[in-house]
Amino acid sequence: MNINYEFETIAAIATPLGTGGVGVIRISGNDAFDIAGRIFSKKIITDGKIQHGWIVDKEQKIDEVILLPFKNPHSYTGEDIVEIQCHGGPKVVQKILNLVLQNGARMAQRGEFTKRAFLNKKLDLSQAEAVLDIIHAKTENFACKSANNLSGMLAGEIKNIKSSLFTLYSRIIAAVDFPEDVKEPEYSYIENEILKNSEKIEKILKNANASNIMRQGIKIAIAGCPNAGKSSLFNALLNINRAIVTEIPGTTRDVIQETIDLDGIPATLIDTAGIRDNEEIDKVEAIGIEYTKNCVENADLILFLFDWSKGFDENDAAIYEMIENKPHIKIAAKADIAEVPNPEAINISSKTGFNIEELKERIKNAVLDKDAMETEFVTNNRQEECLKKSAAALKNALIATQNCEIQDLISIDIKAALLALDEITGEVITDEILDNIFENFCIGK
Repeated sequence: MNINYEFETIAAIATPLGTGGVGVIRISGNDAFDIAGRIFSKKIITDGKIQHGWIVDKEQKIDEVILLPFKNPHSYTGEDIVEIQCHGGPKVVQKILNLVLQNGARMAQRGEFTKRAFLNKKLDLSQAEAVLDIIHAKTENFACKSANNLSGMLAGEIKNIKSSLFTLYSRIIAAVDFPEDVKEPEYSYIENEILKNSEKIEKILKNANASNIMRQGIKIAIAGCPNAGKSSLFNALLNINRAIVTEIPGTTRDVIQETIDLDGIPATLIDTAGIRDNEEIDKVEAIGIEYTKNCVENADLILFLFDWSKGFDENDAAIYEMIENKPHIKIAAKADIAEVPNPEAINISSKTGFNIEELKERIKNAVLDKDAMETEFVTNNRQEECLKKSAAALKNALIATQNCEIQDLISIDIKAALLALDEITGEVITDEILDNIFENFCIGK
C-alpha cells in the first residue's frame, strides 16, 4: 500500500444522489479544515462547534449550509473531518463537491472513509464489514444484528477465543524455550482447551447459514397449474393486490417478483405462470411457462399449489413430479370451498386468510434453523472461511495432542488457528483482501 496515500485529503458526497431535503459532502484528511475554509463564508472553528454560513465560489454565494467540523482523533476516520450539510438538490451538492476538489481534495474511492477508520484503528475489520451490512440490510432484524457486530460483539467473541488459545500457546512455547525452568502443560489440559475453543468456533459457524440467508435472502417460487390460486396466494403473502387474479386460465403470463420480510428473512416471492401443456396456449404464455420452469429450477423453496376444491388430478401430479425432489411445501388451496381437508398438505384459503400465517411459519422452518436465528451477531463468507481454517488447525492440534506428539509441533497448529482468527478482526490481512472488502462499499462511506 502506498504510504503517502493515507495522507491525501479525500472528499465525496455522503448522501444518496437525487433530490432530497439535505445533501452531505464529507471531507477527510490533514487539509480538511483548510480546504473547507477556502469556500466557507466564516472562519472555521475546529473545536467541534456546528457553524452556519454560506458556501462561496470567489464572491458568489452557492448555498446556505451547516458545517460540522470533527478534530482528529474524534471522528469517524480518525482524521480531521468536515461535513457540509447543504440543500439536497443534485446540482447544488455536485457544485459544492467540485469546489472542494478544486481546492485540494481528491475524490474518495469506494469505502475509503471506512477503510481509513480501520487503518486508523477506529474500527476493526469485522466492525468495518458491519457498516456495509447495515447499509445493505434488507430487514430490520439483520440491521440490528449487523449493529451488534458494529458495536464489537463478534470481535469480542473472537477476542475471547484468541485470548484462551494464546494462553495455551504461550504455556507450550515457554516450556519449549525454557525446559529447565518451565514444565510442559499436561496433555489433558491442552486437549480440554482445544476442545473448549473448538466448540465456541463451531457454535459461531452453526449460525453461518442463518447469516447468509438473512443477508442474501431466499427465492420462493409459487408453482402449479393455471387457476390453482397462485396469484391469490402471492397477494395474500404480500398483503396487497399485486398480481391480477381472474377465473381465466393463463392470466399470469410473466414472472412477478416482490420482496417480503418473513420475521427477519428477506424473501423474494415469485408468482409464476401456470404450467400446462396443450394446444390452447399462445406464444406469450409459452414463454411465460419457460420462465416458470427456470424459476422453479433456481428457487431455494417451491410452494407447490393445487386447487383442492377440484381434487388432485394428473396435471397436478405431472407438475409435482418436476419438483418433488427439490425443497418444497405442498399446499392444498381453496380450502374454504373444499369438501374435506387434504391430509398430505397444508390446507389454506387465500380468500379468507385461513392458515396463511401457518404457511409463513412453515416457510421459515423449511429454510432456517430457528435456534440459529437467535444469534446476536452475524458472519459473512470471508469470516466463515477464517473460522473454518481456525477450526481445521485446532482439529490437527487435537489429533496430535491425543497422540501425545511433541508439544512444539502441536504449537504450530495452535498458532495457525490464532492467525486465522486474526484475519477476522484484521490484525493479519493482505492489501488484496482489504481492497476486495472495501471496493464493495459505495463512494462516500
